[in-house]
Amino acid sequence: MKGVVFNILEEMVLEKGGMEAWNEILVQSRDASGIYTSAISYPDSELFALVGGVAEYLDLPVQEVVKGFGEYMFGKLSRRYPMFMEDCPDLFTFLESIDGVIHVEVNKLYENPSLPRIQCTRTDDKLIMNYRSERKLCMLAEGLTFGAAKYYATPITITHSQCMHDGADHCVLEVQYIDA
Repeated sequence: MKGVVFNILEEMVLEKGGMEAWNEILVQSRDASGIYTSAISYPDSELFALVGGVAEYLDLPVQEVVKGFGEYMFGKLSRRYPMFMEDCPDLFTFLESIDGVIHVEVNKLYENPSLPRIQCTRTDDKLIMNYRSERKLCMLAEGLTFGAAKYYATPITITHSQCMHDGADHCVLEVQYIDA
């Protein structure tokens, strides 16, 4: 996992809980160094240890923390890389651009980023996202999607109708607009 993800997790903890919380999480997460350079890759196990530490610190389920982190991370990434949203007038267009535009550019910036595969199919009011990743971070994808919906001021629901954590070979996320 790239250091930028660790940096954003640290920012979230510092913003919500302060340096004392981050230091306590680092102590709980014995495998975590706490020092991350954005372009360098670190073991996934180190991120999972930190997320586990956050979940323990907050007394929340890990999947809830991962989803919340995804939503937070989208806000940070959208400010760092606004060019990815500029040509996307709406949420579904943006989500459809992830694999063909964003992940292509990320692959240019970082060596071996190990990105998920996201394939989208659109109907009138629904977008079906097929998510594939060895990391099985589908809850992060859900959180990122909710973050994107917030960016586009578009209320949505997500139905996670198929999941790798239940033995499927990929996850299916059905993103639907909520009528205002």
